Amino acid sequence: MNQRLSTNALPLYVQIADELRRNIQSSVYRAGEQLPTESELSNRFGVNRHTLRRAIDILKNEGLLRVDRGRGTFVAAQPIALAINKRVRYNEALKAQGLKVAHQTLRVLEQGAEGAVGKNLELEEGDRVILLERLSVVDDAPISLSSSYFPSDHFPNLLQHCQHYQSISNMLDQEYNCDHIRLKTRISARAVLPRDARHLALPQHAPILLTESININQHGQKIEYGVTRFRGDLMELVFETNPAP
Repeated sequence: MNQRLSTNALPLYVQIADELRRNIQSSVYRAGEQLPTESELSNRFGVNRHTLRRAIDILKNEGLLRVDRGRGTFVAAQPIALAINKRVRYNEALKAQGLKVAHQTLRVLEQGAEGAVGKNLELEEGDRVILLERLSVVDDAPISLSSSYFPSDHFPNLLQHCQHYQSISNMLDQEYNCDHIRLKTRISARAVLPRDARHLALPQHAPILLTESININQHGQKIEYGVTRFRGDLMELVFETNPAP
């Protein structure tokens, strides 16, 4: 059934955007849900697809909608803010926002330190590292995929300990009396890789935020090199600095 639009001076596409915005604000369409198809919405409002797309573009620019090529139009979730500061406290930062955080271990294994891993941890050829790869889920939605590398010589029995902790910082503290301090983080934006897209429930070529981090202990030793892929549609990274005294 066609929905009657007003005869006021506003263009039809603006009226459609206003109505869809009200639908989102009143939870007719909830965050993460897919809107009806272009054909269904065009019939609802009695307009052609060009007019409908102009309305959708308004809401995309406002950050209310996202369009996944080949999948459809979805209500955009409000991004989750993650503070980037001196301390590595991923779980605490998300739980403080009232979010339910869980981690799924995908891989934990020992391997040689090669390429960027060896370089960033200042290891010699032939040195061994422990790789811990985890998928992080917030309120049942996958938000990040992380690969963390630890020097094996620093952390005996780490392969076993990884199975029993949700928090890396807590594991390092409880098992090794080791602090978890951020030394450097580099952030870039790029398209998701096919394997990561499957784990993060993203369409091919969707944008992600990629971070490369080097973390140290209380003695200044490099203890972790991490590469994390964050969903670009669900996460924002906020840099926090302590004000000067």
